[in-house]
Amino acid sequence: MLRLEVRPQPSRLLSYTSPLIALALTVLIGVALFALLGKDPVKGLQVFLWEPVKSAYAWSELSVKAVPLVLIALGLAVCFRSNVWNIGAEGQFVLGAIFAGGVAMQAGPDSSRWVLLPILAAGMLGGMLWAGVVALLRDRFNASEILVSLMLVYVADQVLGYLVYGPWKDPNGYNFPQTITFAAATKVPRLVEGLRANLGVVVALAAVGALWAFLFRTYRGFALQVGGLAPAAARYAGFSSRAALWTALLVSGGLAGLAGALEAAGPLGQLTPYVPAGYGFAAIIVAYVGRLHPVGIVFSAILMSMFYIGGELAQSRLGLPKALTGVFQGLLLFALLACDTLIHYRIRIGHPGRAGGSR
Repeated sequence: MLRLEVRPQPSRLLSYTSPLIALALTVLIGVALFALLGKDPVKGLQVFLWEPVKSAYAWSELSVKAVPLVLIALGLAVCFRSNVWNIGAEGQFVLGAIFAGGVAMQAGPDSSRWVLLPILAAGMLGGMLWAGVVALLRDRFNASEILVSLMLVYVADQVLGYLVYGPWKDPNGYNFPQTITFAAATKVPRLVEGLRANLGVVVALAAVGALWAFLFRTYRGFALQVGGLAPAAARYAGFSSRAALWTALLVSGGLAGLAGALEAAGPLGQLTPYVPAGYGFAAIIVAYVGRLHPVGIVFSAILMSMFYIGGELAQSRLGLPKALTGVFQGLLLFALLACDTLIHYRIRIGHPGRAGGSR
């Protein structure tokens, strides 16, 4: 009989190696899944783990997926460390794209390249506004931020749909639901000519450094984390729970909105109903696989981006369904949750002994 026994002390080794073990379990389950689907497991693993990183072009495509995941996951890490459960980063991402798109459409062919700055600022403002609604309802009415943030995702999708099917529809777009193509000056500059990697990579890495400094080198960051780990101790120390709530959600919403702005002004170049790509939900997994640490989130986002690209390649080359990407993401999360259990518990075989011996 298998049973879980509480460890006297949490395992430090497992706390660091748990994501690696979870990845190994995901790969093993993936091999079995490919075999059950009648596909060569070696080719299946190749398209997921090798093809996305085999060349400079592949890394460039990987960065397009990784940048929004890094930015959104960084904001979610602030929330989760503060015990604030922002599940609606996808909606904040969409609002950031809408606000950024609204500014980008005002630019003309003679606009300066500096117009990109107000576009990104508008994106951050849109994300903060949407997260601010969550903070306001939680602060004033004690509404669950989980439900409110999640429901606002669908509201954001409806707002986007209304705009691209209605007042923002391109009159010369052959009746497709899309805005005009943004002017060249609004496009996020590419890092290397011929590759799609753009300035968003630099922005994401700068955000990683800034958030690391905020969380681990500032008083406000310390107060947020104490409030999340020990609310009673935070109240005793005089840390404001309201300030923590607003700070966490506004930072998270701003970063998600920035990701949306970079997506709209970068790879997309216009707004369409397909702006919501699931990054806001995938970033929850990215944040936890990265241990809610800014540096860990970078590696976790790269891994998740490999799943995105691997899923697309598996669809085109192996004839597998697109949903396989979500399957691998879910497997990774469940494997991580299972492995994290072993940080605080150990597996024992046999029946538990009786205290004091038999009677």
